[in-house]
Amino acid sequence: MAELLGSYDVLGAFWVNIELTFWSAILSFVIGTALAIMRVSPAPSLQWVGTAYVNLVRNTPLTLIILASSLGLWGQLGVVLADRESPTFLESNNFRLAVLGLSVYTAAFVCEALRSGINTVPPGQAEAARAIGLSFGQSVRMIILPQALRGAIAPLGNTLIALAKNTTVAQAAGVLQAATLMTTMIEFESSLMVAIFLVIALGWLVIVLPIGLVATFLSRRLGVAR
Repeated sequence: MAELLGSYDVLGAFWVNIELTFWSAILSFVIGTALAIMRVSPAPSLQWVGTAYVNLVRNTPLTLIILASSLGLWGQLGVVLADRESPTFLESNNFRLAVLGLSVYTAAFVCEALRSGINTVPPGQAEAARAIGLSFGQSVRMIILPQALRGAIAPLGNTLIALAKNTTVAQAAGVLQAATLMTTMIEFESSLMVAIFLVIALGWLVIVLPIGLVATFLSRRLGVAR
């Protein structure tokens, strides 16, 4: 195991997965929140768009979405998300396209997690908000969402764990991360197969376990008893 750590940049590879998780989590939360609001809005057209997005994306393989971001947006439409003059253009562009694909996919699950939290808010809360003259947007922002977030901590934590593990699919967009490094190590160090799997498994344990522990702690600490 020490030989592998000395010969390959295992920490650097896992750091890329952490970066993918961090940026995708932020963007997917923004998109997912907007989708959740659309799904509970009083406008049927917005409800339809939100529902169609969730059903379509959740039933589409993540690899296909990542490839659509990379080969479709960049390869066919020429969409770039990095400075062409930068010496790291290819690396940065692939990374950002992968973040976009991961975010678009994960947003559907964030939406459903938030909607489950919204369902824990008593209907009387929204009725009281309307009674004092608050608009739909105001009641969602000031009353419903703050309570829904507390009720959705556990499913959001599970979604974040799934996102962290899904970052390995970024390999399809040319992003060099833990899954790519594992493939390389197996190719050149096949005699150390068991050690390679142990190193990679340990790396994922270090990433995923704290997320689960923090989510469980926050859910118990901030969850609203009904």
